[in-house]
Amino acid sequence: MDVVTDLAHGGRWTSLRHGGREWLWRREDTGRDGVEPGDTFVDAGGLEECVPTVRGTPDHGDAWSRAWTREGAGARVRCERFTLRREFGATADGVHADYVLSAEPGFRFLWAAHALLDLSEQAVVGARRGAPTRLFPEAAPLVDRPWPDGAPWLEGTWPAPLGLRLDRFGPDDGTAAGAVVAGGRCCVHDAGDRLSFAVEADGQPVSVALWRNLGGFPAGRPYRSTGVEPMLGRVFDLADAGPDDAARVGASGEVRWRLTVRAGCDCP
Repeated sequence: MDVVTDLAHGGRWTSLRHGGREWLWRREDTGRDGVEPGDTFVDAGGLEECVPTVRGTPDHGDAWSRAWTREGAGARVRCERFTLRREFGATADGVHADYVLSAEPGFRFLWAAHALLDLSEQAVVGARRGAPTRLFPEAAPLVDRPWPDGAPWLEGTWPAPLGLRLDRFGPDDGTAAGAVVAGGRCCVHDAGDRLSFAVEADGQPVSVALWRNLGGFPAGRPYRSTGVEPMLGRVFDLADAGPDDAARVGASGEVRWRLTVRAGCDCP
């Protein structure tokens, strides 16, 4: 499995290839070159390192808008309140990325490997059946119940929380929905190809976020983008995180985790 990254533009993974297939979707001519920390997110596709939040402030986190620097066999980005290091290693059928976030003890954060995948309408996502799954407000028109005022999410179970089937992306229908599925493993099946993700972090909450944008976002100039995003944490916006919904830096001043991407099925 071949990974290409762009350290100058947020450390973004720009290519993830195996067996002649490119898994990452990309957008061209987005104006990404001119971004600065604090800017509204510029979606170029690929896999973004979103930390310390995904939604909220700063939009899609603080690492995507900064240049990373090489450090030994890995790379590093310094942000205002933390430093993130990443180093890749090969496995028999894929790749793993080891991360270290350094910050003051007590610092809370979310991290997502915000992977936008180039998938067909027949693609299927696998996760543990019955896993608690949070739906977020953009999905309100798609569920058969009123959305309580101010509720940051509603909870159901995988694969059809509140009756909304999420394990198939399907054709464009003008909708967009975000969800977070408890547990750190999932896989994608598409046209005979398989890709699996696993995130491991001792003592930290792990999950997988889904972004199923079938031409429903953004308003005015919508496009299709389908995301499968291993996470530390259980929400999109750090401001919404309860006591157990975000990662937390302990007394050591570090949090370590590993993301493994395999060319194969790793469905729970």
